[in-house]
Amino acid sequence: MSVQPAAFLRTTLPLDLSRLPELDSGRYHSIWLPDHMVSFWPDSLWTPEFTDLATASPSPHRHLDGLAVAAAAAVLTDNVPLVSAVVDTVRRHPCLLAQTALTIDHLAGGRFILGLGSGESENTVPYGFDFSRPVARFEEALSVIRLLWASDGPVDFGGQFYSLHHARLDTEPYAGRFPPIWIGASGPRMLDIAGRHADGWWPAGAWTPEHYAEMLSAVRASAERAGRDPMAITPCFIQVCLIGEDDDTLAEILRAPLVQAFLLQVSAETLRGFGFEHPMGAGWRGFQDIDPAALPRERILEFLGNVQPEMVLAVVPHGTPEQVAEIVKTYVDAGLQVPKILDYGAMAGLNYAEASAVNVRATEDELLRLCGSLA
Repeated sequence: MSVQPAAFLRTTLPLDLSRLPELDSGRYHSIWLPDHMVSFWPDSLWTPEFTDLATASPSPHRHLDGLAVAAAAAVLTDNVPLVSAVVDTVRRHPCLLAQTALTIDHLAGGRFILGLGSGESENTVPYGFDFSRPVARFEEALSVIRLLWASDGPVDFGGQFYSLHHARLDTEPYAGRFPPIWIGASGPRMLDIAGRHADGWWPAGAWTPEHYAEMLSAVRASAERAGRDPMAITPCFIQVCLIGEDDDTLAEILRAPLVQAFLLQVSAETLRGFGFEHPMGAGWRGFQDIDPAALPRERILEFLGNVQPEMVLAVVPHGTPEQVAEIVKTYVDAGLQVPKILDYGAMAGLNYAEASAVNVRATEDELLRLCGSLA
């Protein structure tokens, strides 16, 4: 099985496009570009009281339009595929998604991949978007995108969420090939949709290799039922981890409030499965309950007071680059082909950012060596 890591391109200020030549060198399978309105970190936590990162950036929410940045990256690279990771179908109308994807793909010379998801409350609810029935909305949006791409002339469509009347998108695909669609999916309905429609797939979270394999099996079973080749779907994953050169460094990283705050993205049900009660309470749903503006300092202090380092270590692969690579290899054995190794240790503070980039590259190298893919 061929394994090749992916790279992230940050879509926040300050925007740094200087790394694009390095990312375009052939080392990476693809470049993934996030698309957010806000980040997961609560405003009350992004202060000098808790992190020196707040002295370097006044807000963790200085997001740029991910698709606009993808267009810029398209004209500044020549070889590497570019992936929106992911655009939701709540904030953007599927007709615009269909047109924008074709536009970026022409700019990229056929290298754009449209990564789609059903959305998150933090990026939609505060802005007045209707976040009800996101999965049904997602599937219908996907139908509209495919319809517009496949039609030679005006089309009509009457759905629950979208209506088209003599609508047309006459822009032809680059070199006769429409952009692949990758789908972010974890729940049963979304996994089924991914199997029927996706060219690539990654989950919002996979807490064990067995969990990843179970979800991938569901995607492939759905593809088989739909008469598709299940092995043609590219399995991906954003592997959040903590990388340190030794146990003392890892212990320092674990004391950082922003690192501990990763647990806000984990549901109480998931953490309970590892033997812990969630610091936010038994009903916490993870990232779906995060509203960065609505978690006051008092709640954050209570949360931090109840965090145990073992909770974070239970859900996040950790250790030296060699140790983390060994863990990621177990996900490869479960079917993963394109991992993005995301070291959350960079959130421990300004002194950790440079070391984090070095550690990620070392982990990638070791993973490729373990997989026999290192040239």
